[in-house]
Amino acid sequence: MDLTSTILLVLALYVVQLFLQETSRYGFDFAGIVGNRDNPPALSVTAARLERAKDNMREALPVFLGIALLLVARHAETASAQFGGMVFLIARVAYVPAYLSGIVMLRSVMWLAANLGVLIMAAALLQSG
Repeated sequence: MDLTSTILLVLALYVVQLFLQETSRYGFDFAGIVGNRDNPPALSVTAARLERAKDNMREALPVFLGIALLLVARHAETASAQFGGMVFLIARVAYVPAYLSGIVMLRSVMWLAANLGVLIMAAALLQSG
């Protein structure tokens, strides 16, 4: 898969995370979701975990996008750059259920794997000269 497709899938994942977090806050109640949200309910454990996972994606996204877009702009989409992007995507997809599960260390392992993907991409960028 090329890096542009990976970027689009990562952005789609972010949109899914936004949707899941907001809808879980309101217990998937349509009236609450489409309302003004002036008085949001307290977060359930699931909604709080989804919010933290979304916030973490918001922190990781600029770094991933910056490196990925530089690779695309420099025409440096090497096999290692594409591999790093896929590692990031797969780890970030796995991060959400890992966080929801509450299994000790699983979330952290997925976070480390995603960051390893970014480092692989950064190394490919540096090697591109």
